Amino acid sequence: MITDHPWRGTDVEAAICAAAGYELVDAAPGDDPAALEALANDSDAVGILTNWTPVTAALIETCPRLRVVSRLGVGVDNIDVAAAAAHGVVVTRVPDYCVEEVSDHAVAMVLAWARGITFFDREVRSGRFDPGARALRRVRDLVVGIWGAGRNGTATGRKLEAFGCSVLVDDHHGRAGPFGAVALDELLGRSDVVSVHLPLNDETRGIVDARVLSLMRPGSLLVNTGRGRLVDVDALVAALDAGRPGAAALDVLPEEPHVPPGLTGRDDVLITPHVAFSSVESVAEVRRRATEDLVRVLNGEQPRDPYLPVIA
Repeated sequence: MITDHPWRGTDVEAAICAAAGYELVDAAPGDDPAALEALANDSDAVGILTNWTPVTAALIETCPRLRVVSRLGVGVDNIDVAAAAAHGVVVTRVPDYCVEEVSDHAVAMVLAWARGITFFDREVRSGRFDPGARALRRVRDLVVGIWGAGRNGTATGRKLEAFGCSVLVDDHHGRAGPFGAVALDELLGRSDVVSVHLPLNDETRGIVDARVLSLMRPGSLLVNTGRGRLVDVDALVAALDAGRPGAAALDVLPEEPHVPPGLTGRDDVLITPHVAFSSVESVAEVRRRATEDLVRVLNGEQPRDPYLPVIA
C-alpha cells in the first residue's frame, strides 16, 4: 500500500511491485487515519510505502502481516519506529537521493536574499522600479553557519564556499568535515546566514527558539530546508519584528500546507512549498529505490538502506 505521493500516479511503484508478484494499492492522499487503517486491513498489507502521511502505531497494529515500511524520502519522523521495531517491521528510507537538490535550494535561497531577487521581482511587478530600494550584499563576503553537518549541510557549505563564503559548522556532533567547527552560540553570533540541516526528533523539535534567534546577528538570514517543526514560528515572527534575524527563507512549515498568518505578507520572508528535495531526477530515484527496498524485504533479502534492520 502507498499512503500518499506528491507526484501523479504510481506507475513506477506499481510496476516494481508487480514484477515481484505484489499488487500495489493506492491510498492517496491518505490523510484520514481511520480510512487508511481500514484500507490497510482490507488489503491485507504486507508492505507500506509512505511519503508524508504518518504511519502510526495504530496503523502498524492494523496490519498483522506487515513486514516493511519504506519511506519515500530521507527522514522517518512520520513513522512510529518504536512500534515498527516492537512488531518486527523493517523500516527503510532513501537517505541520499536529494542531496544535490536540497543544497542547491538552500544556496538559491541565500542568493535570492543577498541579491534581492524575490524582493525586486515583487517591486517591479507592482509597478515600482527603484534599484536603491534595498541594500544588497556581496556573496563572497558572507559568513555562513551550517547547523547540522550531515550530507545536505556539508553539500550546502561546499557550494557556498565555492562562491567565496566563509563556512562554519556547529560542533554539536563533533563532525566538521572540511569546515571549521565552533560552538553553536559562536556560530549564531558570527554568521550572516544560518542554514539549518537537522533531523526532526524529540531533541530538535522547536530547537530554533527565541533564545537561538536572539543570538543571531541583526539583519542576518535564517534558512530552513530541513523540517518545519524545527522552528518555533511564533518566536521567529517576534524575532523578525525585532530585526534579529533580518529575514527567513523557509522551504518547510510546521503544519503543511497551512502557512502561519504571521509569516504571510512579509517582505522579509521567502517561502517555498516543500520542494527543496524535488527534481525530475531525484523524484525518479526516490520512487525506484524506496520501492525496490520494500520488495527486497518482502523477498527475504537485506534492504539497501535500512533504518530499522531485518530481524533474523
